[in-house]
Amino acid sequence: MDTDKTIFERGMTKLLTVLFALGILAACSSSEPEYVERPVEDLYNEAMDYLIGGNYEAAAKNFDEVERQHPYSVWATKAQVMAAFAYYQSNRYDEAILAAERFVELHPGNSNAPYAYYLRAISYYEQIADARRDQKNTEMALKSLSEVVNRFPDTEYAKDAKLKIDLARDHLAGKEMDIGRYYLQRGNYVAAINRFRRVLENFQTTTHVPEALHRLTESYLMLGVKDEAQTAAAVLGYNFPGSAWYQDSYVLLTGEQLEPLEHEGSWISRVLKKIDIL
Repeated sequence: MDTDKTIFERGMTKLLTVLFALGILAACSSSEPEYVERPVEDLYNEAMDYLIGGNYEAAAKNFDEVERQHPYSVWATKAQVMAAFAYYQSNRYDEAILAAERFVELHPGNSNAPYAYYLRAISYYEQIADARRDQKNTEMALKSLSEVVNRFPDTEYAKDAKLKIDLARDHLAGKEMDIGRYYLQRGNYVAAINRFRRVLENFQTTTHVPEALHRLTESYLMLGVKDEAQTAAAVLGYNFPGSAWYQDSYVLLTGEQLEPLEHEGSWISRVLKKIDIL
């Protein structure tokens, strides 16, 4: 019995040794697949089939393969911008941005360059976060969208970029307002005023201007700076007379036996007259 057990154990050891060796060989052979060059037309058409079928990740991979196997072909140039589009469609925005930037760098005069600039811009735009979060992508979106408008003003891309610029600016203004309200609630009135001032100076055409003027009225009253509080309310009433923000500011002032009144020399008047809001 002991002899049979020993023979069995030896047999199992040999079998395991063989299987282990085969496993290593299989792993080695599978880790380095054989490279097979394919005709450029086949690669590109296959990538297009994936794209049309909605398999965007496979499409991006195949477009990249076109350039890798045939880097100096006309197809490679087309594949670069198509890869950027496929990455965008699959929500891989960072890869789309890198691909679009690389295309522009290599082919700045190509007829597809305007689209590559636009694709980069909307890849940032799609990543715009809630106004309470970090707005780095919003800033990059605004910068990239503005570049599209400036470089290619007569294109369809510029028209769409202008619309998206408004939302990007509104988001940035919203971030300033959010921080300003945070300071205001905690009694840090100077810091709050600085944030609301940025809205008036940098984002005058956004929807946040009426509230910014009201918050300035509130903050200046809390500091006892009555002239600026009155001016903020007066400017608010002149430009947005029917808004709830003006009504709230009016109540605050009358509660202090004051009324909306624009004072000469106020920074609020100087800033808003400069942009013709008054």
